[in-house]
Amino acid sequence: MVNFRNHRKIEQECECACEDRFIWPRIKASTIPSVDPPPVVEPSGNIIPTVNRYFYIVTSDINLTNGATLPASQFWDDDGNPATEFKIFNPNGYVNLYINAVMQEGGIYSLAPTSLILSPDHSTIYRGTPIIIESIGFSTQ
Repeated sequence: MVNFRNHRKIEQECECACEDRFIWPRIKASTIPSVDPPPVVEPSGNIIPTVNRYFYIVTSDINLTNGATLPASQFWDDDGNPATEFKIFNPNGYVNLYINAVMQEGGIYSLAPTSLILSPDHSTIYRGTPIIIESIGFSTQ
């Protein structure tokens, strides 16, 4: 048997006449000096999140071989109103894209105020698939 840490053979005799088994070397605990945590900083105001969501149900298959651009006018907002543009909170926010209820990687899309741009891929988004854009921003009061 080989001890992978020291690369040496370990012999073990067993009363049950079983084959040699690997035995992990004993681990010795050591004391690590403690470090005081950083001081707690109380914010001087309130952080207020703002969430905007936009919804679209794909009406015909979208072939992504060359990518695709979906205009904001195809989406509707949380109140069921047609969207005219996407609200993007920059630099104090972020955007998530969900296709068929699955959050997508940030590198496969970009969002402009007037459109969602999907990067080229060898896939298809099929008719009836929901696409949701979630734009979250933060402000202070």
